[in-house]
Parts: sequence; C-alpha cells; structure tokens
Amino acid sequence: MKKSIFIILIVVLQTATNKMNAQILNEAKNLMGQNSGGFNESEAADGIKEALMNGTGNSVNLVSIENGYFGNPEIKIPFPPEAKEIESKLRSIGMGKQVDETVLSINRAAEDAAKGAKDIFIDAIKNMSVKDAINIVKGNNNAATMYLKDNTSPQLIEKFRPVIKTSLDKVEATKHWEELIKAYNRIPFVKKMNPNLTEYVTGKAIDGLFIMIAKEEAKIRMDPMARTSELLRKVFGN
Repeated sequence: MKKSIFIILIVVLQTATNKMNAQILNEAKNLMGQNSGGFNESEAADGIKEALMNGTGNSVNLVSIENGYFGNPEIKIPFPPEAKEIESKLRSIGMGKQVDETVLSINRAAEDAAKGAKDIFIDAIKNMSVKDAINIVKGNNNAATMYLKDNTSPQLIEKFRPVIKTSLDKVEATKHWEELIKAYNRIPFVKKMNPNLTEYVTGKAIDGLFIMIAKEEAKIRMDPMARTSELLRKVFGN
C-alpha cells in the first residue's frame, strides 16, 4: 500500500514538472513571436546565450582597440567631474595641452583594460538558467544588459581596477595626472585636491562598456541582419 502511494506521488510530481516546463517553453515561444513552434526550450535558452556572446564579444572588441573610448563621444572618458575646477584653472593658466594629454591617456588605459572583460561575460552567460533567459525575453530591450550588469559588475570592478592602475602607469596617465595636480595645488588660494584617478577610470570604463553592450543587444533584437546564425534566426525570427 505504501509503495503504491509512493508511485502515485512520483507520477503526480512528474506530471506537474512536465506541465511547468511546457508552460515556460510556450511562454518563450509566445514572447518571441513563434506561436507555431519551431524551437524547443533548450534552443530558446541557447539563442539568448548566443545573442549575449555575440553582443558582449562585439562590444569588447569595439572598446578595446585604439580610440575605442577616446574616439567615441558616447563613452569617451572626460576629466573627472569633481576635478572640473582643476581643469578650468589649469586651462586658464595655459596648461590646456597637458589637460588634453591626461584625458587621452585616461582613455587609453580604459581601452587597454577592456580586453579582460570578455572572460567574465562568458562565465556569466554560461551560468544563465532557462528562467533567466525567459526573464530576459520578457524584459525591456536592455534586459540582457541589465542581467549582465547585475551579475558581473563586482567581478568587473575587481578585474578592471588593477589593470586600470597598471594601464594608467603604462600610458603615463598617472604621471600626467600627478603633474597636473601638483601644478593646480601650487595656485594661490585654491582648495587642495587629488581625486582618485584609478577608481574614477575604472567606473567610467565599465559604464562605457555596458553602453556598448546595450546597443548591441538592441541591434540583435530589432535588426534581422544582426542575427548571424541559424539558431538566432530561429529563436528571434527571420
């Protein structure tokens, strides 16, 4: 008798699980405009992952080349906002060239550090569940970007910070910055300042990277030409 009840419970649970999986799959198909079928649950999740792999890969490639940050007005890293007074004072005493050199070197450091982001994104995408994928489909046009931001920001900061520091030294941004700060602090009656350049560039570099990822995500969602594989076309439509 006990054995029979146990078997009945297993059957009930299995039936409920199958219904739940079918519901998730149907929801994915409805959301993606594929009511007639054509892909299964695994393909739906794999399609989201492939789209993210493409989007993050393209974004990292775009920002990690020379002028990836500096040549893009949308993500170019300016002089630190809290140091605007420093910039203004230095330009007024004829040090505009040195300020420009510092801004260039700051952006070069970000371009150098961005190369390390790819592995972090790959790990986050591989760990994505089917539920995560469905939530991304249900979300806004930047839902995938926000998923990555929520799941990778601490790792990105941890990885970027030492690389940014090394890069700032390598491209002489630290040297330019220190010279500017010393020159500013010698001006009579000014409040002495020395903003943390490494923290500032790390934050702005990561912000810029996510701006580019959001653009890639929108492209894959909206532009059929951006769906470069059979799986992407199958999941997102032709």
